Amino acid sequence: MHAKKTIKKPVITNDAIYTQTQNDTIDGDWNWVRNKKQTENPDPGNPANYYESTLSSWETFPALEGDRECELVVIGGGLLGASAALHLSESGVETVLLEKDRIGSAASGRNGGQLTPGLARWEAGSMIEYLSYEDAQRLWTFTSSESMSLIDEITSRYGLDIDRGRGHLTAAIHPGHLNSLVKEADARKFLGDESVSILGTYEIKDHITSDIYHGGALDMLGGQVHSLALARGMIYGFVANGGTVYEQSEVIRFEETENGVRVHTAQGTLLARRGVVVAVHSATHTLLEQDNSTTIPFYTYVGTTSPVAGGIRTLLPTGKAVYDTQFQIDYYRPVRNERLLFGGQGTGTRWEDEKTVDYLTSRLRTVFPEREDLELEFAWSGTTDLTLNGATDSRKLGKYAPIYVVHGWSGHGIAQTIRIGKAIRDDLLGVNDDFTMLTTIKHRSLIIGRQLAPIAIPIAKTLMELESKLSPGKMVSF
Repeated sequence: MHAKKTIKKPVITNDAIYTQTQNDTIDGDWNWVRNKKQTENPDPGNPANYYESTLSSWETFPALEGDRECELVVIGGGLLGASAALHLSESGVETVLLEKDRIGSAASGRNGGQLTPGLARWEAGSMIEYLSYEDAQRLWTFTSSESMSLIDEITSRYGLDIDRGRGHLTAAIHPGHLNSLVKEADARKFLGDESVSILGTYEIKDHITSDIYHGGALDMLGGQVHSLALARGMIYGFVANGGTVYEQSEVIRFEETENGVRVHTAQGTLLARRGVVVAVHSATHTLLEQDNSTTIPFYTYVGTTSPVAGGIRTLLPTGKAVYDTQFQIDYYRPVRNERLLFGGQGTGTRWEDEKTVDYLTSRLRTVFPEREDLELEFAWSGTTDLTLNGATDSRKLGKYAPIYVVHGWSGHGIAQTIRIGKAIRDDLLGVNDDFTMLTTIKHRSLIIGRQLAPIAIPIAKTLMELESKLSPGKMVSF
């Protein structure tokens, strides 16, 4: 192992500090602030998003140069890569992590920050439908209670502050949607999970100051988190355990050899003797040299408001994160300094900032029509991917050394990502077969699917929206 190093622990500030982002914009994602004159630089170019703006300045890591060897290479510095690297380092595996930009600069540091159980869009009902009772129960436990508790274990072990909130609501926008929520709560109870309570029309107003909902589900297993603080916190632990990080080191390709997997960047190579973890979104199909991907990319949007007059409790009296059940869901939650984080939409082509701000503001006014004072102060886009069956695509490849691949999160899965990182470590060391369990889920290839995303996603959304309008009581969410 490399000698242990001390780096700064990530610290969340009391409120956002306007500044320019330290991340690149390789994938085209943008950040927006209402008044750029408020930033430290009068013309900041690409300002930092809310998450980056609420963290104190942090470590930068050098780029990989030259040719080296190690036991294992992790490609990608998001939540999955950080978790796999952390757990490997805890077990004494000499691990090097390569990130093409900066730690948490992609989807892992740009998402809504809500913790929900399940495997991407697979919830308890889907697991019961496709698996035996024993397998469904095991997978549900893995992607729910085990995933949530692992985050708590990591933050406790390393003394991390990630603004961990507990409990979330699924709010029904149509009376008929309660049937689906009751059915899913029953499926979870059938698998041994009694964390969900069904709320009526009046009960949900104890949690959300809005008249547009007809009840909902309160899930005490879910919650919320500052996802960028979590990603950086795990890297803090990884480095403290002797791990090595290289930023600005995009992996161009890798090749299998009898001595391990040789990973190539523009400036150097790493021979990973015991294997590789591919923990990226958009580059997965390229690195695997596959023409037929199992995922389609799509784009999502999030914003945070100015401090809410009277305090966030005037909107969310119990401080719980919220999803709704409309076709194109809204999700929102309280964050520091009485701000509301609000997100939604999923599109096949990336919206511009002005269109996004107008859309999210209109949704804010729909949910809280009496609060015309609510306005966005930050907004940003994010890039993720989805699979056809809604479950994450997990694979174990390789002739001479294992190559672990996980992608297709469909915009869900912070907690499960952390749990799968641990499962990769366990599989490498032969501790259990948790990762094998994930690989048994079958996925269909989408022929030139990634290229068709700008067309396929709008068509799919149109059909789903039509179904939603024809059967308004049926819950159809995207």
